[in-house]
Amino acid sequence: MATETVAKPRTSARVHVQKFGTFLSGMIMPNIGAFIAWGIITALFIEKGWLPVPQLGGFGETDGKPNIGLVGPMITYLLPLLIGYTGGKMVYDVRGGVVGAIGTMGVIVGAGIPMFIGAMIMGPLGGWTMKKIDMIWDGKIRPGFEMLVNNFSAGIWGALLALLGFYGISPLVTAFSTAAGNFVQFLVHNGLLPLTSIFIEPAKVLFLNNAINHGVLTPLGVQQSLEQGKSILFLLEANPGPGLGLLLAYTFFGRGAAKASAPGAAIIQFFGGIHEIYFPYVLMRPLLILGTIAGGMTGIATLAITNSGLVAPAAPGSIFAVLAQTSRDSYFGVILSVVLAATVSFLVSSVILRTTKHSDEADLGDATSRMEAMKGKKSSVASTLTGAGAGTAAGAAAAGRGGVGVLAGPVRNIVFACDAGMGSSAMGASVLRNKIKAAGFPDVKVTNASIANLSDTYDVVVTHQDLTERAKPVTSSAVHYSVDNFMNSPRYDEIVELVRESNTEGEAGDAGATHGAHAADAPLDAQPAAAAAAPAGSPEILARESVILTGSATTRDAAIDEAGRLLLARGAVDEGYIAAMHEREESVSTYMGSFLAIPHGTNAAKDHIRKSAVSVIRYPEGIDWNGKEVKFVVGVAGINNEHLHILSSIAKVFTNKEQVARLEAATSEDEVLELFGKVNA
Repeated sequence: MATETVAKPRTSARVHVQKFGTFLSGMIMPNIGAFIAWGIITALFIEKGWLPVPQLGGFGETDGKPNIGLVGPMITYLLPLLIGYTGGKMVYDVRGGVVGAIGTMGVIVGAGIPMFIGAMIMGPLGGWTMKKIDMIWDGKIRPGFEMLVNNFSAGIWGALLALLGFYGISPLVTAFSTAAGNFVQFLVHNGLLPLTSIFIEPAKVLFLNNAINHGVLTPLGVQQSLEQGKSILFLLEANPGPGLGLLLAYTFFGRGAAKASAPGAAIIQFFGGIHEIYFPYVLMRPLLILGTIAGGMTGIATLAITNSGLVAPAAPGSIFAVLAQTSRDSYFGVILSVVLAATVSFLVSSVILRTTKHSDEADLGDATSRMEAMKGKKSSVASTLTGAGAGTAAGAAAAGRGGVGVLAGPVRNIVFACDAGMGSSAMGASVLRNKIKAAGFPDVKVTNASIANLSDTYDVVVTHQDLTERAKPVTSSAVHYSVDNFMNSPRYDEIVELVRESNTEGEAGDAGATHGAHAADAPLDAQPAAAAAAPAGSPEILARESVILTGSATTRDAAIDEAGRLLLARGAVDEGYIAAMHEREESVSTYMGSFLAIPHGTNAAKDHIRKSAVSVIRYPEGIDWNGKEVKFVVGVAGINNEHLHILSSIAKVFTNKEQVARLEAATSEDEVLELFGKVNA
């Protein structure tokens, strides 16, 4: 127990640092394309560029007026505004993004220099404060005045934030930027900049690379590039040489699976720019971090000696991206820095591999799992190291037990989470609940919820594989399972086995207490049918007019519209909900398996729901749903979980092949209603 008490704060601190770093880099990463565009325009058209053009590069005069060009306005206004908007949108969607951009404009004008750090402050601040202000009158605005109140509140608060940025934030950020720039120059002039590799290389393995590169170095590097035409800071973290050298050392002197996979990993790392692929190799032999540190220091020293740098960030850290952003006078220095960094890293790593004994073959998979546990999600490239797919049982167990969560006792509480907590999660929960009941564990509670409403109170969390990363930070003590098929995922059988094993081990001491422990909050299918039905006097959730035996749509989007229009015709939703159904589909597919899709809105779209309703459309010829064949589309809109019992009925139908066959052969709407049960009773 003492060991656990000591270990948890360390893990929590690392997770919090990663989360903060991810948030910072999250404002920069979506806008890297704009940085690259600015870098290309700068490299080509400035006075010292490859193709100097006064009107584009912003030098000289035209008709007696100074040329403004593209370079200055893009770096001064466009890029900071994009960052401010992105930061606000991360906190409070588009509304937060707009207010964040307004506040960022105040910092830009007040400082008169590129305000990336100011944008990274004002963007999230604008989104957060706007969210808090909207909460004051949430649900209190008279019908018909929503647009007036929303627009004027955003405009007034945005104007105040712009003034705050102009008078309050810009002087502070300017002072910080100046101090940071002076510190970098101090390191350069005193030959100390290579020492930053002592911190940067270990931080990369801990998945702080994007936070350091795009959260700190990129803003400072852009300022330096604007003043000097290039910056060494863009290559402190992005240099592909150290990782290449380490992987080459494994290629020649490694053993087992590590030696066999290293050449492929080197190609991905050096040409593809995916640096994380070499992290497991470091985790197998932590001493190898000395090789990457030595390589990084060598590369930085070479850049400093040759006065070389990039004009804009290289993202991803591919040799192609590095060369594309290299300053016109820096090709020799940049290429030499990559070559020497790889050489030194290779030599140091080779010595370590040759002088230490280790079983690479046995530990590569474990190291990959540890890396993914630290990252907080499955790696799309790490599976190439071990040959394991992202959805394997071993991967799920590793992700669940490798620092994300460990079972402390019998499984009692399982949650199936999705974006809205309304459609796919309810269906998945129903299927899983039935399987667990059939296995003889009716007292295990299986519920569904939106990711936004999760808390760290569950034993097991089940999510779509595209949403697991979002669920883990708020349910860190739970075992996580990722699925890609809601109706018949093989992960469900693994969860049932986990329930059986955990409850069998503790059965003797817990059996008596367990019985009835959750009676008051028993899962939907465990309650009497009357309790599961819609409230007395409530309108029908599935009506005959909402069932279509032959749909007219021929595409996924058209089918979503058709299902949404049926809900709209029932007066269950407004037009905004149909748009939210498409938005939900773009983020995570609502394909459930067994020819079924259940499109529904996002969690934020619940305000567009007037009453609970379900629509059912059959497409006998089938529709291509992101590469999957769909013959049944069920549109869902629900308030206060009134729709959950029909989803339970639908789940039971589509997990039974005979029932699906009957549904395909149905000749009337009444047959469909009968198959789904008396859901409106």
